[in-house]
Amino acid sequence: MTAHTTPLPVVLAGARGHGHWHLANIRRLAEQGLVRLAGICELTPLTAEELGDGLGTPEQSSDFGALLDSTGAAIAVICTPIPTHTDLALTAAERGVHLLLEKPPAPSYAEFRRMADGVAAAGVVCQIGFQSLGSHAVPAIRRMVAEGALGEITGVGGAGAWARDEAYFRRAPWAGKRRMDGVDVVDGALTNPLAHAVATALALDGSVHAEDVTGIETELLRANAIESDDTSCVRITTAAGGRITVAATLCAEQPGEPYVLVHGTSGRITFWYKQDRVLVQRAGHGPEEFEYGRTDLLENLVAHLTDGAELLVPPAATGAFMKVVEAIRTAPDPGALPEEAWRFEPAESGETRRIVPGIDSLVAEAADTLALYSELGAAWALAKKVSTS
Repeated sequence: MTAHTTPLPVVLAGARGHGHWHLANIRRLAEQGLVRLAGICELTPLTAEELGDGLGTPEQSSDFGALLDSTGAAIAVICTPIPTHTDLALTAAERGVHLLLEKPPAPSYAEFRRMADGVAAAGVVCQIGFQSLGSHAVPAIRRMVAEGALGEITGVGGAGAWARDEAYFRRAPWAGKRRMDGVDVVDGALTNPLAHAVATALALDGSVHAEDVTGIETELLRANAIESDDTSCVRITTAAGGRITVAATLCAEQPGEPYVLVHGTSGRITFWYKQDRVLVQRAGHGPEEFEYGRTDLLENLVAHLTDGAELLVPPAATGAFMKVVEAIRTAPDPGALPEEAWRFEPAESGETRRIVPGIDSLVAEAADTLALYSELGAAWALAKKVSTS
């Protein structure tokens, strides 16, 4: 983008919670002259302290459509509760406003299709907010794989061992819910907090479109007193015959950085996707570590609109992920772990959190072997549910 280009006006829907990250990112891009914050859509306006410096005095309203109209927004960043994504995206699309839509893009495949088809019909651009897919490590790993660095690929694993206290599930009315007031929410470990592990594993396998997925097995469990899963795994079969297993928990003993593993007959690649860090281990070579840069997705959207840069995460590139969301949505409700399978522990927040002893190593083993919890001997794992798309 050239220096003399007028900054694109942006409206942010949902500026609290995770939206605070988007607010800071818009501030960063505004300082570069790429965008300006024209409006904020929140039920309660942000205070001057919440807004901070460097963003001027954006218009604030709880009426998203009216705010887009009055500000002349070119881009809308949507970081609102999952069930609202489709309707808000279409509200923007109908006005010719381009989108950065936070992940997961929708709570069901039907809602995803309604959003994606509506956006396409309106002729606007939509970027889905899987920030890890902006990492330069993703194409670098794909090149290594294509060049045969790992031999024949035998599968892709993903592992996420995180800790969330009990307050995390009270942070919003929809938190920890599979549905609310008859509407799908599907706020589970694999579909929201560790959704990047699933999407990144699919991307490294080269299976990102809906038609690339032919089968999905799920094991969904919960230690917390919630509806959704907090300890779960999924195995995806692809049209090319590949296997992808992702295991996740929010009840880790020692939380660590989530990662994706690409397995080959002569080596493997580990990608810590939040750090853009890669470890290559292969036969006949010493281990090699690399750190990569990352393209911010809002910045990429601006570059696409102004300079024609390739859009990194259009809706079509998340179709396979949404097939996983749909399999989780339609699976039996997560089973409660028996009381002897978890324990309470004080959290740094002062709250308590629930820990599943042994889950850290089980998550890692699932990513390493591409096996499900039940196949690894976890006594509490339920029989797997198979969903074929």
